[in-house]
Amino acid sequence: MIIQEINKIDIANKKVFIRCDFNVPVDEYQNITDDRRIKSALNTIRYCIDNDCAVIIASHFGRPKKGYEEKYSLKPIAKRLHTLLKQEIKLAPNVVCDETISIANHLQSGEVLLLENMRFEPGETKNDPVLAKTLADMADVFINDAFGVSHRAHASVEGIAKHFDIEHKAAGFLLAKEIKFFYHIIEAPKRPFVSIVGGSKVSGKLEALRNLVPKVDKIIIGGGMAFTFLKALGYEIGNSLVEDELIPEALTIMEEAKKLGVKFYLPVDVIAAEAFDSEAFAKAVTIQEIPKGWMGLDIGPATSTLFAQALEDAHTILWNGPMGVYEMDKFAKGSTKISHAVASSYATTVVGGGDTADLVRRTEDEDEMTFISTGGGASLELIEGKVLPGVKALIIEK
Repeated sequence: MIIQEINKIDIANKKVFIRCDFNVPVDEYQNITDDRRIKSALNTIRYCIDNDCAVIIASHFGRPKKGYEEKYSLKPIAKRLHTLLKQEIKLAPNVVCDETISIANHLQSGEVLLLENMRFEPGETKNDPVLAKTLADMADVFINDAFGVSHRAHASVEGIAKHFDIEHKAAGFLLAKEIKFFYHIIEAPKRPFVSIVGGSKVSGKLEALRNLVPKVDKIIIGGGMAFTFLKALGYEIGNSLVEDELIPEALTIMEEAKKLGVKFYLPVDVIAAEAFDSEAFAKAVTIQEIPKGWMGLDIGPATSTLFAQALEDAHTILWNGPMGVYEMDKFAKGSTKISHAVASSYATTVVGGGDTADLVRRTEDEDEMTFISTGGGASLELIEGKVLPGVKALIIEK
């Protein structure tokens, strides 16, 4: 799959609309606590400024429900962009009001306009064609650099792209990098290729697992989703999270792995607790000895060692999903140990976005990873083998 890239089209002196993903975490005082997504988009924004473009940036932030809501305003993002770019950032009063359109129409080369939160407009998530056309009319060129939402068919991601030909739309540097990394790692990895799959539910990772089994040499399963596989093998799992309806699927995946000679790793012990509570009494137990009524909330020490050993000969590691409830310190040790093991390996290491990216930031391992994706859901759909709606319009040839 070859996609159109920003450095392959003529953007000089043009008005450029860049869709970014600035959905960053903030604290209770609206202070940005992690600006990695903003920094990741700077190469594309600076490239446009250096080419004397007038730049219009769009993003969503949080989940506003009723139009404009002050706590979901992009004011903190505008402030951080100003600091990082060291220039004035014009913040639009709203998304497509008359005043915003007037500012966009009069925007000069080198100036940057940040539209307000795209999700203040109900038509954004509905992929409203009128909104998409209004956004498209603001600019000469459309650049998608928002990998984190490229799996969404939204007006500012997919709908807007329909109004530009292939010479006037492209992937930004971040989006192009994300697509290349995942496409290459899934289609032509250096072996042994090991995939670590965690998180709470099998249902959210089912398609990814189906697509990975024929392509990897080893699969390591952790997190809450491991209990569906363990129950499928006949273990008593207490009150641990399980999706009973997916037990047949879990058995099918394990049988397919066995048939293909793929080594399939499941926890051999867990940290079990009486309740889903950071203050609950917890202890390490083998998977044969989970007490009735207790629940597994992290992989145990023996499993951490086993999984780390399974990673030692890896040349490529793809990691999506934590090993336990890492948000609670008591149940974060397994995820932390795996993070350190991945970071210290000599493999090409690719970390899926979302919780896994947050985890490696907490463990201070992010600088040791080869690549950390900015999109959790989007990276998962790429692993599933899907073509993302926001990318489809940028494909030159398959």
